[in-house]
Amino acid sequence: MMSDNHTLYDVIIIGGGPAGMAAGLYAGRANLKVAMIERGMPGGQAATTHLIENYPGVESVDGPSLSMTMHKQAEDFGTEMITAEVERIEDADKKIKKVLTSRGEFLTKTIILATGAEPRKLGAPGEEELRGRGVSYCATCDGAFFREKELVVVGGGDSAVEEGIYLTRHASKVTIIHRRDSLRAQKILQDRAFKNEKISFIWDTVVESIEGEGKVQKLKIKNTKTGETGEYAADGVFIYVGMVPNTKFFSDLPILNEAGYVLTNSKMETKIPGIFAAGDGRETVLRQVVTATADGAVAAFYAGHYVEMWEADQE
Repeated sequence: MMSDNHTLYDVIIIGGGPAGMAAGLYAGRANLKVAMIERGMPGGQAATTHLIENYPGVESVDGPSLSMTMHKQAEDFGTEMITAEVERIEDADKKIKKVLTSRGEFLTKTIILATGAEPRKLGAPGEEELRGRGVSYCATCDGAFFREKELVVVGGGDSAVEEGIYLTRHASKVTIIHRRDSLRAQKILQDRAFKNEKISFIWDTVVESIEGEGKVQKLKIKNTKTGETGEYAADGVFIYVGMVPNTKFFSDLPILNEAGYVLTNSKMETKIPGIFAAGDGRETVLRQVVTATADGAVAAFYAGHYVEMWEADQE
């Protein structure tokens, strides 16, 4: 389908998480003609986080509220919001680049890839079949469905522990199953979890399968050190075992590393002129709201420089 809109944008931002919204805010403030294409609700992973308390200047805020405020700021400064699924990028190495979407084709001088990352699947039998029937990747979204139930959280990083703590608001018991003998989460989160009477731990253990008739009822688990196997009853399983970058639709471009993350320099430039990247989908040492927004600001700033040179070349 071709779009009737043949507007030439200065910047098209793909993705509406914190990185994309910060890019929209900065690009809009620079008086660039900018559009953000997002397939769903704005906010990305931040919008599914119950509590954000490490964003400078804000003591604590729920993820959805912060996301909506960022979205409004970007929109107030002129970012056009387009709800669509991006299918591919064409003419990436040309002066005018094409973004093909479920709502047609959009033309732009520059692209900022802010596509983020999504939860990694466990890959256990039963996981896909019982997704939405007790298997979840979002405590904020689904926790309230498990009032006074017994839940399992799989993982040992910040997300696993933070969301495990959140789930104790609803569940009668939360068991964190981790494949190692210690958590990787920040010390402050570990301390909170260890002090929470509703949380218990199963160490050195992996989930081999998720089972149940129409809904989650039990897990088959295995100790990684002894090889001992067993079953563990649960009403729900929340999985936090890492992230996978949302970069498949442009995997034909020579800008990804082996893990699928976008490679950039400090200016957020990829090796293709006019294509920038920001946020969790970029190869970076830290994936937090504060780093994503910083990436977005830097990407927008240098996209603006690129547009200036682009226009100078046309004269």
